[in-house]
Amino acid sequence: MKILIATQKPFSAAAVHDIHELLEASGHEVELLEKYPGEAELCEAVKDAEALIIRSDKVTPAVLDAAKKLKIVVRAGAGFDNVDLAAATAHGVVVENTPGQNSNAVAELAIALMIFMARGQFDGKTGSELQGKKLGVQAYGNVGRLVGQKAKALGMDICALDPFLTDEQIIAGGATPVHSIEELYSQSNFLSIHIPALPSTIKSIGYDLITRMPTGGVLVNTARKEVIDEEGLMKALEERPDLRYVTDVMPDNYAELREKFGNRVFATPKKMGAQTAEANLNAGVAAGRQIIDFFATGSTKFQVNK
Repeated sequence: MKILIATQKPFSAAAVHDIHELLEASGHEVELLEKYPGEAELCEAVKDAEALIIRSDKVTPAVLDAAKKLKIVVRAGAGFDNVDLAAATAHGVVVENTPGQNSNAVAELAIALMIFMARGQFDGKTGSELQGKKLGVQAYGNVGRLVGQKAKALGMDICALDPFLTDEQIIAGGATPVHSIEELYSQSNFLSIHIPALPSTIKSIGYDLITRMPTGGVLVNTARKEVIDEEGLMKALEERPDLRYVTDVMPDNYAELREKFGNRVFATPKKMGAQTAEANLNAGVAAGRQIIDFFATGSTKFQVNK
């Protein structure tokens, strides 16, 4: 089978080597497309591919139309909103993700961003500590749970909201369950977001929720920019000069936010959550293994377009 690895933001060299070695040892042919300019190049490269490994690359209806032989797409990472699932299903293409492989990298970044903001972005002035503060975690899955565990080790008090978990499961993960989104925001000095971008969550975090945060509240977003109502964020920051926002998914209105609010807002230059050598390797190799299992046994354990 021909496997295409298509990454505008490439895997590390070590990850590419290991993915190649793994797939070729199982008898597959591997082709690499890196730092390509746009959709046209991906459409050309995927024409004779039977499997596709991507990172944040967009798999659109046009890409799927071009990929006549394609049977499976594996997104190396947890999020999969960059793949048109309905179009993939219509084309008979299985879409999978690799949940948990990037979780530690994202969790460490969330903690780092909290410290960065608590210490005034290391501007030489007096900052504050995380110890003794309350952290709210919105979605207590693989990443959220790790954030909570790391924050607890720093002496923070953890509460979490996740409609897909029971109170007992949240408690077992080291957090105190809360039962409404309003309660979560109202009691959290720091609020770490880990929800996906879905029709029900896009622009769901805006003025009303953000202004519920206690004095000095810090909103931390390592999820998706689409879940933030950017106009509502702007209004909240204007009315509440004590609030701060930090993210590794740059808002569309970032230049205006920085101009108006200075160091109260910070975004990394690009999405950094999975940008570690370890996460690169883990997610890439997991994607390769899932493709091998798919063709060898028909396994679709991590399918997301069922």
